[in-house]
Amino acid sequence: MRFLEKDIVSVGVEAADAEDAIEIAGDLLRQAGLVEKSYIEAMKFSYQKNGPYFVLAPSIAIPHARPEDGVNEASVSFVQLKEPVVFGHSSNDPVRLVFGLGASSSEEHITLLRKLTGLLNDSGNVEKLTSATTYEEIKNILEMER
Repeated sequence: MRFLEKDIVSVGVEAADAEDAIEIAGDLLRQAGLVEKSYIEAMKFSYQKNGPYFVLAPSIAIPHARPEDGVNEASVSFVQLKEPVVFGHSSNDPVRLVFGLGASSSEEHITLLRKLTGLLNDSGNVEKLTSATTYEEIKNILEMER
């Protein structure tokens, strides 16, 4: 299980729109061998079909797809957007923090969401993740959560 490790985190990223942000978060996972290209396409298709259901809190999106869409290993990537992007959510737009979630089972999905929720339930952490300029700053936030 990989959770917000250096090679799957990117800060100060420019995204043209919601689909671009999803693609970037998914591509971090793909480059690390954690998901297949088909998984990124499935995440974007899910957004097109179901809308911004994964924009779970103000400024936070957690795009994902089904395990069978191409997950190799349970993982969560993180993309901090330089400028917020509109996903179309009535109350939680615009999004600044995008967490690409890939789980190969329902149990892993719940485990990863619990870990992420624990981190994001603290508004101070959300603020720190939004303003971080380096991975070291993000790593410090994660270490304080342990």
